Amino acid sequence: MSTVNRTRHGIEWLALSACLCFFGPQALAHEGHQPEAPKPTAVTPTAGTHDAQTYFTDTLVQDQNGRTLRFYSDVLKDKVVMLNVIFTHCNDACPLITRKLREVREAMGEEAASKVTFISVSSDPVNDTPQVLKEFARTQGVDGPNWLFLTGDKANIDLVLGRLGHLIPSPEQHSTQLIAGDVGNKRWSKIRPDAPPLAIAQRLQLLSQPLAGR
Repeated sequence: MSTVNRTRHGIEWLALSACLCFFGPQALAHEGHQPEAPKPTAVTPTAGTHDAQTYFTDTLVQDQNGRTLRFYSDVLKDKVVMLNVIFTHCNDACPLITRKLREVREAMGEEAASKVTFISVSSDPVNDTPQVLKEFARTQGVDGPNWLFLTGDKANIDLVLGRLGHLIPSPEQHSTQLIAGDVGNKRWSKIRPDAPPLAIAQRLQLLSQPLAGR
């Protein structure tokens, strides 16, 4: 297998000209924690806004430090982001993926990792208070300025998860799929959670690089 193919293993690249409204609900299920091979995704423009703020909305959320943030303006705007969904009483996939993303940051190096904001949204906001998320982040060794753990009113978190294509009937059914994005330039990747940390790191580094001609 070539170096390029190894790098792409487990990564599905989507170069989108509009917002995340193109993401469908075909994400990997949390149940069973055994990811399957992803089906090919057709990227077809759909009806809806191409304005990121209007799409993502400034729904109010809280981070692990108790700060109230607007989801688009404070969390996403003009950032390179790595998004995933967790709940803290999960004993297998959630801590495993969190540790993998910690390895991704380490693989990137301090300077490159500082350009990426990691965002973990709780699928169980009723139980995952800011204090609970703070302890989870501390236990996983990722409680830092470039990693946000988000919770809030259930209706607000449901809206956020819906915009990410992750709205589900129960916390345990959330997707383990990762979403990487260059928000300002509307470039997004869906990434399998079993992708190698180095491959994920390389994808984030590519997203962090300025576009040619800009």
